[in-house]
Amino acid sequence: MKIKLSRQMIYLLSLSVILFIVVLLFAFLILVPEGKDYRVKKIEVNRQNLEFRQLENYSYKIEEKFQTLKSDNRHIITAFNTAFNLQRFEKKYKTFFNSLKLSKVLKVENENGFTTYEVNTTSLINSPKSFYDFLDAINKSDWIIAINFPINFKRDDKLIKSSFSMKVYNNIVDVNTTKSE
Repeated sequence: MKIKLSRQMIYLLSLSVILFIVVLLFAFLILVPEGKDYRVKKIEVNRQNLEFRQLENYSYKIEEKFQTLKSDNRHIITAFNTAFNLQRFEKKYKTFFNSLKLSKVLKVENENGFTTYEVNTTSLINSPKSFYDFLDAINKSDWIIAINFPINFKRDDKLIKSSFSMKVYNNIVDVNTTKSE
């Protein structure tokens, strides 16, 4: 039995075999190795996406905490940005004393990122209670003030003469940065 194949059929069959070999070579030499790389890269991308989502959630939590702290401590933040005014201080706290005298404000070196002013005071008070009321009022003032020890009390007839020093803290204003909300 003889198989009769036409010339066109032989060309078509040989072309089909060559094309099949080319497809097999392409698949095993290019697609399979690239597929392995694709799977490795896909796993890496999924891992990075997971890490990104975790960091994004952490960022949202930190932002929420920051906003909460900012709203809870708004008074303190504005107090750090309020400039100290000697006359306003005397006017506001003179009610706690019979006489309140502040000496000149001496500017001290920058301390931990804040401008510090040293204020020396002498006052006459009726009782120590009015001094403690003054300390309570200072805690709610428009400035961040630290009363320094020692606080000297001396009896002068029916009045108590007190003298103490205090530090007033202000933020250093950086003129090179833009102001944010």
